[in-house]
Amino acid sequence: MEAAPAAPPLTWLYVPGDRPETVAKALGCGADVVIVDLEDAVAPDRKAYARAATAELLADPVTASPDAVPVHVRVHGEDDIRALTGLPGLSGLRLPKITHAVSVHHVAAVAPGVPLYPLLESALAVEHAYSIATAHHDVRGIALGEADLRADLGVREDFGLDFARSRLVVAARAAALPPPAQSVFPDVRDLDGLWASCVRGRGLGLLGRAAIHPRQLEVIERAFRPTAREVEEAAEIIAASEVDAGALALPDGRFVDAAVVASARRTLAIAGRA
Repeated sequence: MEAAPAAPPLTWLYVPGDRPETVAKALGCGADVVIVDLEDAVAPDRKAYARAATAELLADPVTASPDAVPVHVRVHGEDDIRALTGLPGLSGLRLPKITHAVSVHHVAAVAPGVPLYPLLESALAVEHAYSIATAHHDVRGIALGEADLRADLGVREDFGLDFARSRLVVAARAAALPPPAQSVFPDVRDLDGLWASCVRGRGLGLLGRAAIHPRQLEVIERAFRPTAREVEEAAEIIAASEVDAGALALPDGRFVDAAVVASARRTLAIAGRA
């Protein structure tokens, strides 16, 4: 029997890097990944302090322990990358405003072996999504930066980004990367709007979502968790695949193949989080 895949992360919580006390609280609030932001969330005159505080956090053995919440850092520039690379608590670098594969190659050379997550925030970046996704073996995922992309495209309505979201989903799949997580929902008070947006994103193939406040985490978790019916259907597919490893027919007459089986395994892995 094939081993079940590990449950993918569903919640990614951004927190400003110049507020170490807030970062410490974020690490205990239940997010799957904490993203320390050294870019947009930090004022220019606070960048150096934020970098130093983040380096101190990532050098702490507690942050680097196997049971600790993974910490990613959204960097502002090469100084951040050089200062943080090699620290034991660093689980990944989020690379803003990537438009070409060559930029990823440069970061990979400066930070060898560090998992990289390019953020695509312009029309040009979306056009280059697949080349960015396959730029280097250290790329572990891609995502949109929707605020900048929305401004670049002149898009006012949320559905105006659906093409870009779908383009990213296809590029990630073609590059054998995990499904992209959805970008942040900026209104932390509108939990109903967050829910509706997550449902739309899930329908487009996105998996999980970045948050900017802990109160958003539970809504995101619920929205991307499989329903009871989806879990039941996935279990039926897995049970059938253990009888016949090739193309097979379910009791209701549907035919499924290896790709459907892999999707069913992921559904059960996500359901197992509950």
